[in-house]
Amino acid sequence: MIRRATPADATTLAAFNAAMALETEGKTLDPATVAAGVLGLFERPERGFYLVCEEAGQILGSLMITYEWSDWRDADFWWLQSVYVRPEARRQGVFARLYRAVEAQARAAGACGLRLYVEQDNERARGTYLSLGMSDGHYRMMEQGF
Repeated sequence: MIRRATPADATTLAAFNAAMALETEGKTLDPATVAAGVLGLFERPERGFYLVCEEAGQILGSLMITYEWSDWRDADFWWLQSVYVRPEARRQGVFARLYRAVEAQARAAGACGLRLYVEQDNERARGTYLSLGMSDGHYRMMEQGF
């Protein structure tokens, strides 16, 4: 079952975020900060929402959607972020189900497209995204952290 996450899912979502940061970037996140960040999205729904894939009462995977306004297109891009699937549930279509649900919701809401970040060397994830209809963008991301 794919559903919107609720604040009752916050502990699981925060744990997923911490696991993803450790797995993909070798970063250990501060648990209190991550918990506050997850709850912050529920407190400010204009920022976005989480979707979860649940089976037999267990959340197998999740992702977060945030919005980016495009004045060129007079519509929002939906950004897929904080994508995580439990290791034991990977390669079983969990992400594909989440992605298809997001795609349908974004189209129904009038979004102009979907975007996500992928680690430069994560060819497995890139292959998954390509298989679902995404393509390599022509932009390179720049950032400055604070």
